[in-house]
Amino acid sequence: MRTLVMGILNVTPDSFSDGGEHQTPEDALAHARHMLSEGADLIDVGGESTRPGSVRPEVEEELARVVPVVEKLAGAGVIVSVDTMRAEVARACLDRGAAIINDVSAGLADPDMLATVAESGADYVAMHWRGHGDVMDHRAHYEDVTAEVKAELGQRIEAARAAGIASERIIIDPGYGFAKDAEQNWELLARQQEFVDLGYRVLVGVSRKRFLGDLLRTDLGPRPVTRRDDASAAITTYSAMQGVWAVRTHTVRQHRDAVEVMDRLRAAVGSR
Repeated sequence: MRTLVMGILNVTPDSFSDGGEHQTPEDALAHARHMLSEGADLIDVGGESTRPGSVRPEVEEELARVVPVVEKLAGAGVIVSVDTMRAEVARACLDRGAAIINDVSAGLADPDMLATVAESGADYVAMHWRGHGDVMDHRAHYEDVTAEVKAELGQRIEAARAAGIASERIIIDPGYGFAKDAEQNWELLARQQEFVDLGYRVLVGVSRKRFLGDLLRTDLGPRPVTRRDDASAAITTYSAMQGVWAVRTHTVRQHRDAVEVMDRLRAAVGSR
């Protein structure tokens, strides 16, 4: 099966890459339509920035940001994922047609999240997480980053299953950039196949992240966020080669091209 392309739709004023660009429902929907026209398979709507140092919005503000957009997209037949750590937001969006809850805290930020998703029958993305944006950079301490991330994710998978979320509905995300420094991100990527081998669908989200800017830095400093898309697409190619379920990205066309090429190449290799 071809790796899916999940288009990022941040309806926030402060996301690290595109904060403030799609704040009104009209702008958000126009951008979603653009991503769909370029080949996005699903749209991930988020109303809370999770960048390092970010401050959480009030729940009412997050609801106001995401619910109208989710309702419009789902009503038009779009597969919608909702990037939220709050059960109240998840419930409101699921009631309006969202198909996936993408919880970067894997249920740690809100004790009601896992039960809410279990009751809904939706798919659930559990990401590796060690704290909110204001503290996560201080928690990037590991002896063996891949082994520890796998173990901590395993605990969250068991919690999700215990809450009633079936294994086939669970998607895992190694959490690139969340409580990991640049070297730890590269180590995780080098051993990404180990996450695929766990038997769960894997979501990869590296689009425009800081460690790519550091890799491509010049004398002027890190590569600006909007000039990291080709590097992000290179990791999409690598991930598609491994058979990950989906890649989460700010831009769509080059990522859809990359996964189409890898899908066709695998078919050609398999037919020899």
